[in-house]
Amino acid sequence: MLTRVLALSRYFTVVAVIGILLASVALLMYEAVVVVAGVVNVVNTASSGEIYPKLAKMLAVAVIEAIDVFLIAIVAQMIGLGLYRLFVDPRLPLPAWLKIRDLDDLKNNLVSSVIAVLSVLFLREAVGWDGQRDLLRFGGALALIIGALTLYLVAKERKD
Repeated sequence: MLTRVLALSRYFTVVAVIGILLASVALLMYEAVVVVAGVVNVVNTASSGEIYPKLAKMLAVAVIEAIDVFLIAIVAQMIGLGLYRLFVDPRLPLPAWLKIRDLDDLKNNLVSSVIAVLSVLFLREAVGWDGQRDLLRFGGALALIIGALTLYLVAKERKD
């Protein structure tokens, strides 16, 4: 009896999966609205004749910020689908590039995605740099984090 209850407890993961997937959809929808509003704003500004060089830089920063949010939403979706496949139904069809056999695969996907998000974060700061902030220290700190995460991935790959 206890063994059966414990075996069925894996389905509690569905609560986490639903929460993660809902958060992913909410992020995707929210950022899509932000992107549309930004494009409308740029079109309105350009059509009124108020074109200036800083507008292109502001648009570039907005696009990079949107990419950042979309990446986070996609990572959340990958985590949700991976948890579902690991704990509920291993037959869930996933794209060929998304290989999830165990929790380590899920962690590796998360770490790889965090590296991408941190890279986009630095790119956003670099494009929006106004000369006032210390971009070198910020970039150095991110480089250390990215280096440590990359070292983790390389060490895990050698171990496997």
